[in-house]
Amino acid sequence: MKDTDILMEFLKMPLESSDEVFNKFAKIPGAIRRGSELEQFLFIKGKRDNRVLLVAHADTYWDSYYLSAESKPQKIYRYNGVVKNKNGGLGADDRAGCAMIWLLKEMGHSILITNGEEYGRIGSHWLMNENPDIADEINLNHQFIVQLDRKNDKDFKCYSVGTDEFRTYVKNTTGYLEPDLLSYTDIVTLCRDVCGVNLSVGYHNQHTEDEYLVIKEWENTLNMCHRWLSESELPHFGLK
Repeated sequence: MKDTDILMEFLKMPLESSDEVFNKFAKIPGAIRRGSELEQFLFIKGKRDNRVLLVAHADTYWDSYYLSAESKPQKIYRYNGVVKNKNGGLGADDRAGCAMIWLLKEMGHSILITNGEEYGRIGSHWLMNENPDIADEINLNHQFIVQLDRKNDKDFKCYSVGTDEFRTYVKNTTGYLEPDLLSYTDIVTLCRDVCGVNLSVGYHNQHTEDEYLVIKEWENTLNMCHRWLSESELPHFGLK
């Protein structure tokens, strides 16, 4: 399948449920799936010695909309390199990130799919508070953490979990820019001892019915990650 076919597969998964995303990743050998509902995650330990952790969240902002209001069936379409849902929000935040991680899964890096990010990082909080073995694994045995969950084209965000040295490294390696340090996402909870960064995956107008994704922007980050994360010696960046 083409990369864009995988992207469309994830974007067409039901917005009101994370089950299809989790069930797909659960088929990968070595997948550890724990919890239920919003307190849920799936972890796959990478095979590389020099590895990073790739993170995305399975839930969408539209979970609550579909569960609390009369909703219309998704009608996903592509036109001139843009993907939209004619019947409302697209859910590219963060199904676009999940699709990207699926396409990066053979690189030997670890994978973490969380749930409940849109409700206040519920899944990542549950992981850190109730699953110390996985919390230690992701913080002690990875060079850094990369979340694929940022709007726009070429942004990166470290929030409160990046050192000056790490920010310079990300900027120089990716060519992306950090607009500010505001807000948060799962890495703010997950990064206890190691630095983390969130990268753009090409969606715009998230959390609105005008949400759309630019395929070339999504492909740009995918291809950049292939180049970057294929390096044999990725440096380690401790947070403290």
